[in-house]
Amino acid sequence: MIVADSECRAELKDYLRFAPGGVGDSGPGEEQRESRARRGPRGPSAFIPVEEVLREGAESLEQHLGLEALMSSGRVDNLAVVMGLHPDYFTSFWRLHYLLLHTDGPLASSWRHYIAIMTGGDPEWLLGLHRAPEKLRKLSEINKLLAHRPWLITKEHIQALLKTGEHTWSLAELIQALVLLTHCHSLSSFVFGCGILPEGDADGSPAPQAPTPPSEQSSPPSRDPLNNSGGFESARDVEALMERMQQLQESLLRDEGTSQEEMESRFELEKSESLLVTPSADILEPSPHPDMLCFVEDPTFGYEDFTRRGAQAPPTFRAQDYTWEDHGYSLIQRLYPEGGQLLDEKFQAAYSLTYNTIAMHSGVDTSVLRRAIWNYIHCVFGIRYDDYDYGEVNQLLERNLKVYIKTVACYPEKTTRRMYNLFWRHFRHSEKVHVNLLLLEARMQAALLYALRAITRYMT
Repeated sequence: MIVADSECRAELKDYLRFAPGGVGDSGPGEEQRESRARRGPRGPSAFIPVEEVLREGAESLEQHLGLEALMSSGRVDNLAVVMGLHPDYFTSFWRLHYLLLHTDGPLASSWRHYIAIMTGGDPEWLLGLHRAPEKLRKLSEINKLLAHRPWLITKEHIQALLKTGEHTWSLAELIQALVLLTHCHSLSSFVFGCGILPEGDADGSPAPQAPTPPSEQSSPPSRDPLNNSGGFESARDVEALMERMQQLQESLLRDEGTSQEEMESRFELEKSESLLVTPSADILEPSPHPDMLCFVEDPTFGYEDFTRRGAQAPPTFRAQDYTWEDHGYSLIQRLYPEGGQLLDEKFQAAYSLTYNTIAMHSGVDTSVLRRAIWNYIHCVFGIRYDDYDYGEVNQLLERNLKVYIKTVACYPEKTTRRMYNLFWRHFRHSEKVHVNLLLLEARMQAALLYALRAITRYMT
């Protein structure tokens, strides 16, 4: 394990000193404050008040500076500071991230970075997908399906990549590529969902910030760590949510079973209602950045609802028929053992993460709420758990939260600060980041399950 060097530790302390009560905070002078105001909001996120994310996140990071992955870059970036609000999860995330991009594996390092569209081994590759090796270009089709409609992946897609001949992929190489692709796709959801800003220039000047819709330009993020924008009404919403959670937990303890027919009906209802949960029509469709278009063969391809009006839906993915625990994990573990173990730890870290708190309340069992969020994300991607009552989703997830979840999972580039502010108005920002961790992992697992099931069908 690599220990933090003095330069990285100094950079983290530089982050901390801008938070009230932080390291070296003796109260900035008027000139300093005006200078920062002219430069715009300073901090890692456009959605989260800098004081909260830097006070809680950076201090957590300072206590976890033994991470290999953090040290590999020699700096603490905006993603790390925001994710550092949950250091136990952050540890699992960076171990897999480091493994995928920096350690030995079936694929060469330059190929892995190119797949992640972060950098290239050969400068010629950066001129566009058409200049990359044919073997890499063959990933384009499965890449877009994983990103937007993973349920369309079939064993024929796998066969096209693995068939004997020139530019063929080995199974071990393909497994690593699929994990890397889904890792990057889900990470983009986290970045947009938390409003993480681009890094500043090397000289410390802030990076250009993403344009904000006109309706949001006059609504800066709340600086209250409890995000108390909703007042008394929002506080009552929290109490009502806790009551519903308690009732559901008591019902589970009494084993008040629901018939399989009724549970299937409730899943189909939730799946159909998800058609109505979409971003506002006045949010324009963002165009891909010109610099990225050369890496995309079909820029108009995007998410479409699993169940669409007037269209025949693909068969529902029954989770019990192909589970991560019994099928997906064992397949990856056999072909990419280091990655399989870290993936499983990361999924578990996100799913089980809890502080037993909700807004201003402590000592709360949040398991039913976390399960509802996870299963709703999988529902949006057409995955059904036979033993789960999807009526719980409507009882626990308010409409604004559903809109936010579906947008971040399916159209992350359409996420706005207004969406972020509208749901859970009385909750801490760290709790909203927690939702994004569940989003990241549930989305990644859903896409991986479709791809791994196709590989299993190809192999059998």
